[in-house]
Amino acid sequence: MAAAGMEGAEGAGKRALITGLSGFTGRYVEQELCAAGYEVYGTITPGHAPGERQFAVDLNDRAGLAAVVAQVRPDVVVHLAGIAFVGHGDVEQIYRVNVVGTRNLLEALAAAEHRPSAVLLASSANIYGNTDVGLIGEDVPAAPANDYAVSKLAMEYMARLWRDKLPLIVVRPLNYTGVGQHENFLLPKIVGHFRRRAADIELGNLHVWRDFSDVRMVAQSYRRLLAAGPAAAGQTFNICSGQAYSLGEALAMMADIAGYQINVHVNPAFVRANEVVRLVGDNRRLQAVIGPLATVPLADTLRWMYTA
Repeated sequence: MAAAGMEGAEGAGKRALITGLSGFTGRYVEQELCAAGYEVYGTITPGHAPGERQFAVDLNDRAGLAAVVAQVRPDVVVHLAGIAFVGHGDVEQIYRVNVVGTRNLLEALAAAEHRPSAVLLASSANIYGNTDVGLIGEDVPAAPANDYAVSKLAMEYMARLWRDKLPLIVVRPLNYTGVGQHENFLLPKIVGHFRRRAADIELGNLHVWRDFSDVRMVAQSYRRLLAAGPAAAGQTFNICSGQAYSLGEALAMMADIAGYQINVHVNPAFVRANEVVRLVGDNRRLQAVIGPLATVPLADTLRWMYTA
Protein backbone atom coordinates (compact mmCIF):
# COMPACT_ATOMS: atom_id res chain seq x y z
CA MET A 1 0.00 0.00 0.00
CA ALA A 2 1.34 3.48 -0.83
CA ALA A 3 2.31 5.56 2.15
CA ALA A 4 0.05 8.35 3.36
CA GLY A 5 0.40 11.52 1.30
CA MET A 6 1.90 9.52 -1.56
CA GLU A 7 -0.94 10.16 -4.02
CA GLY A 8 1.28 12.31 -6.22
CA ALA A 9 4.43 10.22 -5.77
CA GLU A 10 6.01 8.67 -8.87
CA GLY A 11 5.28 5.13 -7.69
CA ALA A 12 1.79 5.72 -6.32
CA GLY A 13 -0.58 2.94 -7.35
CA LYS A 14 2.24 1.00 -9.03
CA ARG A 15 3.71 -2.39 -8.23
CA ALA A 16 7.43 -3.08 -8.40
CA LEU A 17 9.05 -6.51 -8.60
CA ILE A 18 12.67 -6.81 -7.48
CA THR A 19 14.44 -10.11 -8.12
CA GLY A 20 17.22 -10.76 -5.61
CA LEU A 21 15.40 -8.62 -3.03
CA SER A 22 17.42 -9.91 -0.06
CA GLY A 23 20.80 -9.27 -1.70
CA PHE A 24 23.10 -6.35 -0.91
CA THR A 25 21.70 -4.07 -3.64
CA GLY A 26 18.12 -5.32 -3.40
CA ARG A 27 17.58 -3.98 0.10
CA TYR A 28 18.56 -0.45 -0.97
CA VAL A 29 16.47 -0.54 -4.14
CA GLU A 30 13.51 -1.70 -2.03
CA GLN A 31 13.94 1.27 0.35
CA GLU A 32 14.22 3.67 -2.61
CA LEU A 33 11.10 2.35 -4.36
CA CYS A 34 9.03 2.17 -1.17
CA ALA A 35 9.93 5.79 -0.40
CA ALA A 36 8.75 6.72 -3.92
CA GLY A 37 5.35 5.17 -3.23
CA TYR A 38 5.68 1.82 -5.01
CA GLU A 39 4.16 -1.35 -3.59
CA VAL A 40 7.27 -3.55 -3.62
CA TYR A 41 7.36 -7.31 -4.14
CA GLY A 42 10.48 -9.42 -4.44
CA THR A 43 11.98 -12.81 -5.09
CA ILE A 44 14.48 -14.38 -2.71
CA THR A 45 16.59 -17.53 -2.91
CA PRO A 46 14.76 -20.77 -2.06
CA GLY A 47 15.68 -22.08 1.38
CA HIS A 48 15.02 -18.73 3.04
CA ALA A 49 11.69 -17.99 4.71
CA PRO A 50 9.87 -15.39 2.62
CA GLY A 51 8.51 -12.31 4.33
CA GLU A 52 5.44 -10.33 3.33
CA ARG A 53 5.29 -9.73 -0.45
CA GLN A 54 8.29 -12.03 -0.93
CA PHE A 55 8.49 -15.20 -3.01
CA ALA A 56 11.15 -17.88 -2.58
CA VAL A 57 11.68 -18.91 -6.19
CA ASP A 58 14.63 -20.10 -8.26
CA LEU A 59 15.27 -18.19 -11.49
CA ASN A 60 15.63 -21.53 -13.24
CA ASP A 61 12.13 -22.61 -12.15
CA ARG A 62 10.30 -21.35 -15.26
CA ALA A 63 6.81 -22.25 -14.04
CA GLY A 64 7.43 -20.89 -10.55
CA LEU A 65 8.79 -17.63 -11.92
CA ALA A 66 5.88 -17.26 -14.34
CA ALA A 67 3.44 -17.82 -11.44
CA VAL A 68 5.09 -15.04 -9.42
CA VAL A 69 4.91 -12.62 -12.37
CA ALA A 70 1.24 -13.49 -12.95
CA GLN A 71 0.43 -12.95 -9.28
CA VAL A 72 2.36 -9.68 -8.79
CA ARG A 73 1.43 -8.06 -12.13
CA PRO A 74 4.39 -5.66 -11.84
CA ASP A 75 4.39 -2.20 -13.41
CA VAL A 76 8.19 -1.99 -13.13
CA VAL A 77 10.82 -4.70 -12.68
CA VAL A 78 14.36 -4.49 -11.30
CA HIS A 79 16.29 -7.67 -12.07
CA LEU A 80 19.15 -7.95 -9.60
CA ALA A 81 19.14 -11.69 -8.88
CA GLY A 82 22.24 -13.44 -10.15
CA ILE A 83 25.70 -14.63 -9.25
CA ALA A 84 27.47 -11.37 -8.39
CA PHE A 85 30.90 -12.50 -7.22
CA VAL A 86 33.57 -12.71 -9.94
CA GLY A 87 35.39 -15.51 -8.10
CA HIS A 88 32.29 -17.72 -7.71
CA GLY A 89 33.46 -21.32 -7.93
CA ASP A 90 30.59 -22.99 -9.81
CA VAL A 91 31.04 -21.78 -13.40
CA GLU A 92 28.05 -23.71 -14.72
CA GLN A 93 25.81 -22.05 -12.14
CA ILE A 94 27.06 -18.59 -13.17
CA TYR A 95 25.78 -19.15 -16.72
CA ARG A 96 22.64 -21.01 -15.67
CA VAL A 97 21.53 -18.22 -13.32
CA ASN A 98 22.80 -15.13 -15.13
CA VAL A 99 21.79 -16.10 -18.66
CA VAL A 100 19.08 -18.78 -18.57
CA GLY A 101 17.53 -17.42 -15.36
CA THR A 102 17.24 -13.96 -16.92
CA ARG A 103 15.73 -15.47 -20.06
CA ASN A 104 13.10 -17.24 -17.96
CA LEU A 105 12.17 -13.91 -16.35
CA LEU A 106 11.89 -12.08 -19.68
CA GLU A 107 9.82 -14.91 -21.11
CA ALA A 108 7.41 -14.70 -18.16
CA LEU A 109 7.14 -10.90 -18.38
CA ALA A 110 6.54 -10.93 -22.14
CA ALA A 111 3.82 -13.58 -21.79
CA ALA A 112 2.04 -11.82 -18.92
CA GLU A 113 -1.32 -10.09 -19.45
CA HIS A 114 -0.06 -6.99 -17.65
CA ARG A 115 3.02 -5.57 -19.38
CA PRO A 116 5.49 -3.57 -17.25
CA SER A 117 6.40 0.00 -18.28
CA ALA A 118 10.10 -0.59 -17.51
CA VAL A 119 12.32 -3.64 -16.96
CA LEU A 120 15.78 -2.83 -15.59
CA LEU A 121 18.44 -5.53 -16.03
CA ALA A 122 21.61 -5.35 -13.93
CA SER A 123 24.64 -6.18 -16.05
CA SER A 124 28.16 -5.13 -15.03
CA ALA A 125 31.03 -2.87 -16.09
CA ASN A 126 33.09 -6.06 -15.83
CA ILE A 127 32.10 -6.66 -19.46
CA TYR A 128 34.63 -3.99 -20.52
CA GLY A 129 37.46 -6.16 -19.20
CA ASN A 130 40.97 -4.77 -18.90
CA THR A 131 40.35 -1.81 -21.15
CA ASP A 132 43.06 0.84 -21.30
CA VAL A 133 40.50 3.57 -22.07
CA GLY A 134 40.80 6.32 -19.46
CA LEU A 135 37.09 7.18 -19.41
CA ILE A 136 34.80 4.21 -20.04
CA GLY A 137 31.73 5.11 -22.06
CA GLU A 138 28.99 2.66 -22.99
CA ASP A 139 30.40 2.35 -26.51
CA VAL A 140 33.78 1.01 -25.37
CA PRO A 141 34.13 -2.46 -26.95
CA ALA A 142 33.37 -5.34 -24.59
CA ALA A 143 36.37 -7.51 -23.69
CA PRO A 144 35.21 -9.75 -20.83
CA ALA A 145 38.10 -11.42 -18.99
CA ASN A 146 36.31 -13.92 -16.73
CA ASP A 147 33.23 -16.18 -16.75
CA TYR A 148 31.19 -13.74 -14.67
CA ALA A 149 31.77 -10.95 -17.21
CA VAL A 150 31.11 -13.28 -20.16
CA SER A 151 27.82 -14.37 -18.53
CA LYS A 152 26.72 -10.74 -18.11
CA LEU A 153 27.58 -9.87 -21.72
CA ALA A 154 25.76 -13.01 -22.91
CA MET A 155 22.77 -11.91 -20.81
CA GLU A 156 22.79 -8.52 -22.57
CA TYR A 157 22.83 -10.13 -26.03
CA MET A 158 20.11 -12.60 -25.06
CA ALA A 159 17.96 -9.77 -23.69
CA ARG A 160 18.05 -8.02 -27.09
CA LEU A 161 15.78 -10.79 -28.38
CA TRP A 162 13.03 -9.33 -26.16
CA ARG A 163 13.48 -5.64 -27.02
CA ASP A 164 10.44 -5.57 -29.31
CA LYS A 165 8.28 -7.04 -26.55
CA LEU A 166 9.58 -5.36 -23.37
CA PRO A 167 10.88 -1.86 -22.44
CA LEU A 168 14.35 -2.99 -21.38
CA ILE A 169 16.91 -0.82 -19.59
CA VAL A 170 20.40 -2.32 -19.16
CA VAL A 171 22.66 -0.94 -16.43
CA ARG A 172 26.40 -1.56 -16.12
CA PRO A 173 27.46 -0.47 -12.63
CA LEU A 174 31.14 0.07 -11.92
CA ASN A 175 32.43 -0.62 -8.39
CA TYR A 176 30.01 0.39 -5.64
CA THR A 177 29.87 -0.28 -1.93
CA GLY A 178 28.04 0.40 1.31
CA VAL A 179 26.80 -1.07 4.58
CA GLY A 180 26.01 -4.77 4.20
CA GLN A 181 28.39 -5.63 1.37
CA HIS A 182 30.37 -8.82 1.98
CA GLU A 183 34.03 -8.60 2.99
CA ASN A 184 35.14 -10.60 -0.04
CA PHE A 185 34.80 -7.22 -1.79
CA LEU A 186 37.72 -4.82 -1.42
CA LEU A 187 36.40 -1.76 0.42
CA PRO A 188 34.31 -3.74 2.96
CA LYS A 189 37.47 -5.79 3.64
CA ILE A 190 39.44 -2.61 4.38
CA VAL A 191 36.66 -1.11 6.53
CA GLY A 192 36.27 -4.42 8.40
CA HIS A 193 39.95 -4.50 9.29
CA PHE A 194 39.79 -0.95 10.65
CA ARG A 195 36.59 -1.69 12.60
CA ARG A 196 38.33 -4.64 14.27
CA ARG A 197 41.35 -2.37 14.81
CA ALA A 198 43.54 -4.93 13.09
CA ALA A 199 47.25 -4.06 13.06
CA ASP A 200 47.87 -5.50 9.59
CA ILE A 201 46.10 -5.99 6.26
CA GLU A 202 47.11 -7.85 3.10
CA LEU A 203 46.20 -6.18 -0.18
CA GLY A 204 47.25 -6.22 -3.82
CA ASN A 205 48.50 -3.29 -5.88
CA LEU A 206 47.83 -0.01 -4.03
CA HIS A 207 48.60 2.14 -7.08
CA VAL A 208 45.40 1.45 -8.97
CA TRP A 209 42.59 3.96 -9.37
CA ARG A 210 38.96 2.87 -9.38
CA ASP A 211 35.58 4.57 -9.70
CA PHE A 212 33.75 3.79 -6.43
CA SER A 213 30.08 4.70 -5.94
CA ASP A 214 27.79 4.60 -2.93
CA VAL A 215 25.09 1.89 -3.14
CA ARG A 216 22.46 4.49 -2.18
CA MET A 217 23.32 6.53 -5.29
CA VAL A 218 23.13 3.37 -7.38
CA ALA A 219 19.67 2.51 -6.00
CA GLN A 220 18.47 6.06 -6.63
CA SER A 221 19.77 5.92 -10.22
CA TYR A 222 17.82 2.71 -10.81
CA ARG A 223 14.62 4.28 -9.49
CA ARG A 224 15.07 7.38 -11.66
CA LEU A 225 15.68 5.24 -14.76
CA LEU A 226 12.43 3.37 -14.09
CA ALA A 227 10.64 6.71 -13.79
CA ALA A 228 12.19 7.89 -17.07
CA GLY A 229 10.34 5.06 -18.83
CA PRO A 230 10.40 5.51 -22.64
CA ALA A 231 13.38 7.91 -22.45
CA ALA A 232 15.50 5.11 -20.96
CA ALA A 233 14.00 2.06 -22.70
CA GLY A 234 16.25 0.27 -25.17
CA GLN A 235 19.37 1.95 -23.80
CA THR A 236 22.42 0.85 -21.81
CA PHE A 237 23.79 2.98 -18.98
CA ASN A 238 26.99 3.01 -16.97
CA ILE A 239 26.24 3.61 -13.29
CA CYS A 240 29.25 5.36 -11.79
CA SER A 241 30.51 8.45 -10.02
CA GLY A 242 32.90 9.53 -12.76
CA GLN A 243 35.65 10.02 -10.17
CA ALA A 244 38.59 7.73 -9.43
CA TYR A 245 40.26 7.04 -6.10
CA SER A 246 43.42 5.01 -5.55
CA LEU A 247 43.52 2.23 -2.99
CA GLY A 248 46.16 4.27 -1.21
CA GLU A 249 43.73 7.19 -0.97
CA ALA A 250 40.99 4.91 0.39
CA LEU A 251 43.40 3.60 3.05
CA ALA A 252 44.36 7.16 4.02
CA MET A 253 40.67 8.09 4.37
CA MET A 254 40.05 5.07 6.61
CA ALA A 255 43.11 5.86 8.74
CA ASP A 256 41.71 9.36 9.23
CA ILE A 257 38.24 8.02 10.14
CA ALA A 258 39.53 5.30 12.50
CA GLY A 259 42.32 7.40 13.99
CA TYR A 260 45.22 5.02 13.39
CA GLN A 261 47.53 3.72 10.64
CA ILE A 262 47.26 0.10 9.57
CA ASN A 263 50.31 -1.85 8.35
CA VAL A 264 49.75 -2.71 4.72
CA HIS A 265 51.41 -5.82 3.29
CA VAL A 266 51.27 -6.28 -0.48
CA ASN A 267 50.49 -9.94 -1.12
CA PRO A 268 51.78 -10.94 -4.59
CA ALA A 269 48.86 -13.39 -4.85
CA PHE A 270 46.47 -10.40 -4.81
CA VAL A 271 48.34 -8.52 -7.56
CA ARG A 272 46.77 -9.24 -10.94
CA ALA A 273 48.94 -9.56 -14.02
CA ASN A 274 48.41 -6.72 -16.51
CA GLU A 275 46.20 -4.91 -14.01
CA VAL A 276 44.67 -1.73 -15.39
CA VAL A 277 46.00 1.27 -13.50
CA ARG A 278 43.00 3.58 -13.91
CA LEU A 279 39.34 2.76 -14.54
CA VAL A 280 36.79 5.58 -14.50
CA GLY A 281 33.25 5.47 -15.83
CA ASP A 282 31.55 8.02 -18.06
CA ASN A 283 28.10 8.80 -16.62
CA ARG A 284 27.05 11.49 -19.13
CA ARG A 285 24.47 9.27 -20.86
CA LEU A 286 22.90 8.47 -17.49
CA GLN A 287 22.74 12.12 -16.44
CA ALA A 288 21.29 13.12 -19.81
CA VAL A 289 18.27 10.93 -19.03
CA ILE A 290 17.80 11.24 -15.26
CA GLY A 291 19.46 14.57 -14.49
CA PRO A 292 22.31 15.33 -12.06
CA LEU A 293 23.53 12.42 -9.93
CA ALA A 294 23.45 12.52 -6.14
CA THR A 295 27.05 11.31 -5.87
CA VAL A 296 28.44 10.69 -2.37
CA PRO A 297 32.11 11.45 -1.58
CA LEU A 298 33.99 8.22 -0.91
CA ALA A 299 35.07 9.42 2.55
CA ASP A 300 31.38 9.81 3.52
CA THR A 301 30.56 6.30 2.30
CA LEU A 302 33.51 4.83 4.23
CA ARG A 303 32.51 6.70 7.40
CA TRP A 304 28.95 5.40 7.06
CA MET A 305 30.28 1.83 6.69
CA TYR A 306 32.69 2.24 9.63
CA THR A 307 30.08 3.64 12.07
CA ALA A 308 27.18 1.38 11.03
